[in-house]
Amino acid sequence: MPFFSPSEDPGSNFPELLRRIGNDPAATAATGKLATKGLGIPHATTCVALRYDGGVVMAGDRRATSGNLISHRTMEKVVQADRHSGVAIAGSAGPAMEMVKLFQLQLEHYEKVEGSSLSLEGKANQLSAMVRSNLPAAMQGMVVVPIFAGYDLLRSTGRLWDFDATGGRYEEKDFVATGSGSLHAGTVIKVGYRSDLHRDDAIDLAARSLWEAADADSATGGPDLRRGIFPVVASIDADGWTRLEDDDLAARYRNLIDDLNDAAVDTTTPGSGVPS
Repeated sequence: MPFFSPSEDPGSNFPELLRRIGNDPAATAATGKLATKGLGIPHATTCVALRYDGGVVMAGDRRATSGNLISHRTMEKVVQADRHSGVAIAGSAGPAMEMVKLFQLQLEHYEKVEGSSLSLEGKANQLSAMVRSNLPAAMQGMVVVPIFAGYDLLRSTGRLWDFDATGGRYEEKDFVATGSGSLHAGTVIKVGYRSDLHRDDAIDLAARSLWEAADADSATGGPDLRRGIFPVVASIDADGWTRLEDDDLAARYRNLIDDLNDAAVDTTTPGSGVPS
């Protein structure tokens, strides 16, 4: 144990004691963040989820970044957890993918042992505990902040949760967004959301939110029509998990681009109703 003179005694202030012995928590966390950047650890970015009349839609872009570099263009951030639930990840890609694989294994193990699947609320609690166990790594800059969503067979409705780095879980009523582009994506969904959305409308709204996020946030990847890279979009309802095919998403994004082009023409054409 270190000894201090009366003038240097930190008293009962434990953070001050750590600083006096050269182990400042704030400095350690800052050093950890710099170290992770130096290591070039990929980070996943923008994911969204929203409820519709009959289930939930989850969507995430495909880009992973390491600082100012694009480290991966085809990362899958929206992953099926089991038949009626899914996880969308943002944060440090390595710990996040490891967490998701372990979560899938635990759900499968529970179902084999008990003969029935864990309740949707129980799955959210389990994921919360796993995020909490990652807190030491999060203090070093490797934060994992997932979204969990699924169809609750007991309540016959879609439900969704978001989490913080300490494992706190928060059920959201209508929609949730996470990652660096969450502000832009969440705003688009907030403006366009209705409680009576049908599945196709919810998918289009999620796709539009990622488009706008990619337009404003450099870490979010938009659809790449040339390379054939599109966001991962899936719906979960009473029949289970369904992932949209890339051909379907390509058609939706082409329609979106056509609508945006038509809107741009309408606002610049004389006599279009825009005040001169």
